[in-house]
Amino acid sequence: MSHCEVCGQKHNIGFIATRLAGTDGVSLEAAKWADVFEKNGGRCYYFAGILDRPKDRSYLVEEAYFRHPEIRDIYENCFGVRKRERRITQKIYELTEKLKDELYRFIEKFNIELLVPENSLTIPLNIPLGIAITEVISETGMPAIAHHHDFFWERQHFLTNAVWEYLNMAFPPHLTSMKHVVINSSAGNQLSLRTGISSTTIPNVMDFENPPPPVDDYASDVRHSLGLEKDELLILQPTRIVKRKGIEHAIEIVHRLGKKARLVISHASGDEGYDYEERVKEYSSLLKVNTVFASGIVNEGRDRTKQGKKIYTLDDIYPHADLVTYPSNFEGFGNAFLEAIYFKKPIIVNNYSIYSFDIQPKGFDVIEIDGYVSEEAVRQTREVLENPQRRQAMVEKNYEIAKRFFSYRVLQQRLKHLVSDGIACSPKQ
Repeated sequence: MSHCEVCGQKHNIGFIATRLAGTDGVSLEAAKWADVFEKNGGRCYYFAGILDRPKDRSYLVEEAYFRHPEIRDIYENCFGVRKRERRITQKIYELTEKLKDELYRFIEKFNIELLVPENSLTIPLNIPLGIAITEVISETGMPAIAHHHDFFWERQHFLTNAVWEYLNMAFPPHLTSMKHVVINSSAGNQLSLRTGISSTTIPNVMDFENPPPPVDDYASDVRHSLGLEKDELLILQPTRIVKRKGIEHAIEIVHRLGKKARLVISHASGDEGYDYEERVKEYSSLLKVNTVFASGIVNEGRDRTKQGKKIYTLDDIYPHADLVTYPSNFEGFGNAFLEAIYFKKPIIVNNYSIYSFDIQPKGFDVIEIDGYVSEEAVRQTREVLENPQRRQAMVEKNYEIAKRFFSYRVLQQRLKHLVSDGIACSPKQ
């Protein structure tokens, strides 16, 4: 581990989130930030309701998790309504005090010098936690970098609520010792417009300085496990099955290609219900597209099912894909886009707003659709699948662009200044 380039010291940095575990976007990006911090003079510690970080660096508080029964009770009685019960207000106060006490213990135990709230001051899934973080920082003046992934005003169901005073206070708070980071320029514009808070834009990143390793023995039989024949194309949809992912477009593309191909959807529906999954199954059947719902054998880590079948990671699947589809209608950034580029796969992408503002202008060579599947998009897809030289030129160009704009090096440069300013490092003598 190196030391801070400015002061030559090692700084203790505390991440705070409702959950820091698994492969959700917040947990993944927090891990990347921690990796960069550790390589640049930081020791990282973790406060959350669910944790899979090293135990000697972790501080688990069950009430920090957004699905804790008490927190769910608050959430369900504060959103979708216009007034709240007095008992809910009392519960918010009580849990806020408990979480404040735990935060103070966390700071003291690990001698934290800088706090990094990960989306916990952005989306009000855990109102007491947001208030507790805000009050602790107000009371201590501790430096903080609030990392915002998706604000509450971006989601319709948060806009009818009975907690506007708490949202205005803590989601996010306007504090002198806190710096704010957003993952796209549109979020920064909205944050400034709505709150007067200025921010730094740091996009999601991947380790483009270190390409993925070659396929190992464990992952060599992925195509067989997914039921693909030797001459069958693997078209990968590397997302959950939720409406905003626009999976109908992927099904239509596979249908119109007229090739022997199978669409593989990597993840399940999650906690947003199964109606859309049924729609995807029906549409696949209607268009006679072979669709594999692979969530039963794709998970966060390698393992075995109860029947003894291999469980793979998404990183095991990517190298076997012939094409990646990413026809989302909305994304906070677009991790799957970067993943496809990282694994050097051609990609079809819908022209969602953040893509058009923050990604497209960089000059990536991809197949675009604009809300519907055009004949030109189908033609380009056929060309990429049939012409190895065209495909290779495309993916190599995209990798170099991503390495320039969305690598760990970019993250390191921007975080270095935020940390040294926040902690007020003195130059080493």
